[in-house]
Amino acid sequence: MVRNLKAAESAGRLTSKLTTYLRPGVLVVDEVGYQPLERAEANLVFQVISKRYGKGSIILTSNKTFSEWGQVFGDEVLATAILDRLLHHCEVVPINGNSYRLKNRLQAIERDTDVA
Repeated sequence: MVRNLKAAESAGRLTSKLTTYLRPGVLVVDEVGYQPLERAEANLVFQVISKRYGKGSIILTSNKTFSEWGQVFGDEVLATAILDRLLHHCEVVPINGNSYRLKNRLQAIERDTDVA
């Protein structure tokens, strides 16, 4: 999403590209915080969230705690503004435990270790 928004901004088509993220009834953004964002990139994310605020649902996934979002977005104030809009009318679903993706792999490693 950020890469697409940056390209659109460079081409002078940001308003048009923002519309594509405002149109769906539910916008899913996976792996927030996977890579830290530059301030300008974080501002683009803020624009999407701010424009969707109260108009459409957003589902976000992240392995970062809310207290780490200042580092993710490169600015504590911007992270707070994003979280303010996200958390106002939301349901937070914390998921703790082992990775589902690694579940079978870890079991195989354990079996291999038990045999050896």
